[in-house]
Amino acid sequence: MKHMNSEVKEERTSNKKRIDLFLVPIVLIAAFLNLFKIWTDEYANAYYTAAVKSMLQSFHNFFYASFDPGGYVTIDKPPVVFWIQTISAKIFGFHGWSVILPQALAGIGSVLLLYVLVKRTFGVWAGRFAALAMALTPIVPAVSRTNNIDSMLVFTLLVATWMLFRAVRTAKFGWVLAAFAVIGVAFNMKMLQAYMVLPAFYVFYVVATKITWKKKIAFLTTATALMLAVSVSWAVVVDSTSADKRPYMGSSQTNSVLELAFGYNGINRLTGNTSVTGSSHKQPAQTEQQTASSETKQNSNSSADSSQSSNQRKSSSSQKMQAPGGGNQNGMFNTGNPGPFRLFQKGLSDQISWLLPFVIFSIVGLFAGVKFKGSYTTKQRESLFWLAWLLPVAVFFSIAGFFHQYYLIMLAPPIAAFAGAGAVALWSMYKQHNDWKSWLLPGGILTTAALQVYIMSPYVSSIGVAPIADVGALGVILALVLAVRKQRKNSLTNYLGAAAMVVLLAMPAYWAMTPIIYGGNSMLPSAGPDSSSGMGGPPSTATNSKQSGFNGMQPPGSSSGNSSSNNQMQPPSGSSNGGQMPGGSSNNGQMQPPSGSSNSVQMPNSFSSKSSSSKRKSGGMNAEVNQKLLNYLTKNNTGEKYLFATTDSTSAAPYIIKTGKPVMAMGGFSGSDPILTVSKLKAMIKKGEVKYFYLSGMGKGGQSDVITWIKENSKEIPSSKWQSTSSNAQQGPSGNGTLYEITLK
Repeated sequence: MKHMNSEVKEERTSNKKRIDLFLVPIVLIAAFLNLFKIWTDEYANAYYTAAVKSMLQSFHNFFYASFDPGGYVTIDKPPVVFWIQTISAKIFGFHGWSVILPQALAGIGSVLLLYVLVKRTFGVWAGRFAALAMALTPIVPAVSRTNNIDSMLVFTLLVATWMLFRAVRTAKFGWVLAAFAVIGVAFNMKMLQAYMVLPAFYVFYVVATKITWKKKIAFLTTATALMLAVSVSWAVVVDSTSADKRPYMGSSQTNSVLELAFGYNGINRLTGNTSVTGSSHKQPAQTEQQTASSETKQNSNSSADSSQSSNQRKSSSSQKMQAPGGGNQNGMFNTGNPGPFRLFQKGLSDQISWLLPFVIFSIVGLFAGVKFKGSYTTKQRESLFWLAWLLPVAVFFSIAGFFHQYYLIMLAPPIAAFAGAGAVALWSMYKQHNDWKSWLLPGGILTTAALQVYIMSPYVSSIGVAPIADVGALGVILALVLAVRKQRKNSLTNYLGAAAMVVLLAMPAYWAMTPIIYGGNSMLPSAGPDSSSGMGGPPSTATNSKQSGFNGMQPPGSSSGNSSSNNQMQPPSGSSNGGQMPGGSSNNGQMQPPSGSSNSVQMPNSFSSKSSSSKRKSGGMNAEVNQKLLNYLTKNNTGEKYLFATTDSTSAAPYIIKTGKPVMAMGGFSGSDPILTVSKLKAMIKKGEVKYFYLSGMGKGGQSDVITWIKENSKEIPSSKWQSTSSNAQQGPSGNGTLYEITLK
């Protein structure tokens, strides 16, 4: 206890010291990477931005995180992050940057928190290097520059980590309760993903606290109960509220938050099961194969948008989604194939794995000499915490059936912590030992440089040979020189060690800047020379790979000069896609970047040559409003609650953002939620709540009966009255749709 009290006093004394001047440039780097040019992203992730627009309009929408102002359906995630975004929009005004700002600040905050966590035990230089590694991990700024949830989630989990470390140092149970309660708050950000750190919390508290086993079990049981209570608090309130008094719980099949948490946002991510229940729409298998063949012939082009998936459903009662060409979805969204080396595959390695070999060598060094039956040092205990965070999360991403590249931000804190702590530990071993431990530093440098060459090699057409050759050559030379000079302790050796660290961080730093250089994708954030595509794979062979934009795509109600089916996006047939984006595939099911050919569908959300001076409407395929359609709907609205109804959120989101008026996404996020029935729709029409329907063939799963009834009982509005003929307009989700009107007496 005396030792713990002395640690607290030491911490208070250190807090009174002046600001670490070395930390200032690190924070400025993080601020630049996370904040610069976020004001150019007008829509951000339009699905979530539309929800913020709706949540600003009433407390009812705010509490339930309603996607639309009419309170018809919620978004597919719990509300805490969107509450924060809504407050930001209320303070600063509703803009793309104001909904991105909280995540950008969270990204910077995570850098600072990691510095504090690592410095306390491993020393100031370890904290500095860990903070810098966190700031330069490419996926961290890529995600933080969007209004997706993950950056705020990681920051919240690091806050909980700080509380847990303090609980151990002070031996105060209140900090344990606070740490687990914060994890409960994180659950209300992205549900079960927040629980990925629990092994680390349990292992660390058991190992690090000097209390009896009886107290450990009692304290952890109580803290866990509190965490679970906080976790399900919002879910219990929502699920216990009558369904007719709240929005439908989007992306669930039973209108339940708990089902959403443990199914769609939980176990399904591990199993890859994106089955749709309750869907009556069937698509012949032959049609699927024809569609797949058509897609693969188009140079395996792909497009990213958080509202749909172009993968076609296999006709069966469960209607499992398959990758085009009949493959499974293991390679969807360029997340590679499950296996022990998945994190080293293309598409994932360049997002998170730049320092993994060095981390492995660092783990060996930090745990060298550990006796499992003996007492652990503070460094060993905290190293165990970061290892218990790193390994389960790495295993999940190695075997999971479905996730997006930007989820990998969950690995950034332990990787950065080990990079910082390991750099200091390996340097100390290098200078003080003559045994095998002295070889860990040059070995870590050599293998890390080799991996980085491997990561960059598919991008040679974009970045050139020089940086790849430089990293490889300098890594080999510095590792060999350090090995040769192992017994010499002078300033030159110190400079060589520092130079090696600079070499290992050089290309991650460049990759972290690519969302600024090339443009980012708010739907599927990723880093790399093709970051605007959101695919994270090797770059396009286009003449100008920096320009992608929305070429070949239009908003609802517009037409392009070329309506050939070869240029059209292939829509999903109503599959529940768990947040998946449309994307073609090659024959093996791997997602591919756009080829850049004149007939290809290009990726949204990039900076074009004009983007430096204008806003990017990077909200997805339909992040544009057809003004002629909007004018027609507004002029002919006779008091209906909804401006119009459409199949899914993609068509609805930009109109909600533009007007703030209710637009009904009949099937929710992807068009597959079983929200609406024919009888319910009839009642809504009779009450004068909706009369216009824009149907583009998207999202029929679970809604086919409703769509069939609409077509059979409506009047088709001539396209000349509402359809734009602009040659540069964007194409809708599956080409030109149709506007219908229904009035029932």
